[in-house]
Amino acid sequence: MPDLLDDLRAVLGESAVLTDPDLLRGHQRDEADLCAAGMPAVVVRPRDTAEVVAVLRTAATHGVPVVPQGARTGLAGAANAVDGAVLLSTVAMDEILEVDPVNRIAVVQPGVVNAALAAEVAKHGLRYPPDPGSWESSTIGGNVATNAGGMCCVKYGVTTEYVIGLEVVLATGEVLRTGRRTAKGVAGYDLTRLFVGSEGTLGVITEVTVSLRPAAEESLTLVAVFPSTTAAGQAVAGISAQGLSPSLLELLDRTHLGAIEAYRPMGLRTDAGALLLAAADTGPRAAADLARVAEVCTASGADEVFAATDAAEAAALLQARRLAHPAMERFAAETYPGGNGGLIIDDVAVPRTALAALLDGVARIADEYDIPIGVVGHAGDGNMHPNIVVDRADPASLERGRLAFDAIMELGLSLGGTCTGEHGVGLLKRDWLAREIGPVGVRVHRAIKEALDPIGLLNPGKVL
Repeated sequence: MPDLLDDLRAVLGESAVLTDPDLLRGHQRDEADLCAAGMPAVVVRPRDTAEVVAVLRTAATHGVPVVPQGARTGLAGAANAVDGAVLLSTVAMDEILEVDPVNRIAVVQPGVVNAALAAEVAKHGLRYPPDPGSWESSTIGGNVATNAGGMCCVKYGVTTEYVIGLEVVLATGEVLRTGRRTAKGVAGYDLTRLFVGSEGTLGVITEVTVSLRPAAEESLTLVAVFPSTTAAGQAVAGISAQGLSPSLLELLDRTHLGAIEAYRPMGLRTDAGALLLAAADTGPRAAADLARVAEVCTASGADEVFAATDAAEAAALLQARRLAHPAMERFAAETYPGGNGGLIIDDVAVPRTALAALLDGVARIADEYDIPIGVVGHAGDGNMHPNIVVDRADPASLERGRLAFDAIMELGLSLGGTCTGEHGVGLLKRDWLAREIGPVGVRVHRAIKEALDPIGLLNPGKVL
């Protein structure tokens, strides 16, 4: 190990090679609760592609695995350390290299924070639509590695829809450039999409070229209050059946409403079974578009439907949705003695027509295993996040939580869904990925991994 550290310092300099035990412990894991994490040997912070190349070649020489990390906001354990690993943090690679308003593209290093890119392109009247809940802290590299989604996915799609080119350092230390800057291009295999969502198992992303859109028109926001999650799910299906395309369609169940109101009081209806938050960014047509959404919600049994009175109220409602995760973390801590509450956060997506059945099923699973489960998520594209609240200090509670997690996974797949809509596989869902894609799919995945990383250098144990 001393030889490894000396060699890393030789190529990166002393300041970019970090071995302080407290810092190592702070970099062991991402935000996924109850996923295993090892103790790394070192954290390195390369500043450019050449230094990433040097790190991978040095690690390969010493036979030490490399775990790429961004801001560690992931929720599947994909950035968790393995014992003795080199943690390759991209946070120092944080430059916006180019914004081209004519071709509507931006070129960034992987450590650029999502919100920083959004703010920069807004100066040019443009927009980068993917907006994960952690957008104020998560990085573009991490968003690409996990194919992150967000609240606007219902209309604008997930990260992969916007990544048109990548620079990637392979396990061999070779630098691969994929994609192109043109609006169209179909030459060869789509290697760009291969790396999007690969969770650091196939290469280290060092540069990202993304497409941009014109800034959205003025947006209006609507809230619909329902007596049950089932009724809210039926409304979502009805909105889609009517051909409506809200720019945002989010669901919060009663557990989340109570947790958010306790975390930051803002007058939410904590007696409601569920709340749907909808927005239309169609400028002069927004009021009429939301009126049609309101009609569907009322017909589906909404107790109350109202529009935000101004931009400030709309922003407050959106912020309430973004507070769901920290609010549930506090709720979990306060649910069990000694602050031992933890969250197992699920991420299951089903066809919109199956959303009500999924929500009904999650409620049954919560009753069956006698464990609190709150549901929040991107209702417009059928992507729900059941939050299973467990007592870390109680093995029986942990076991019930894991059984409930598996039951939700089984339910989602049985409804024609997927084991992950946006958080990725990481450590949390390796077995469920194998069940979803089948033995042929597993073989193809492993063949790709072996072709690009034959010695298993990159992020071992993740995905498959």
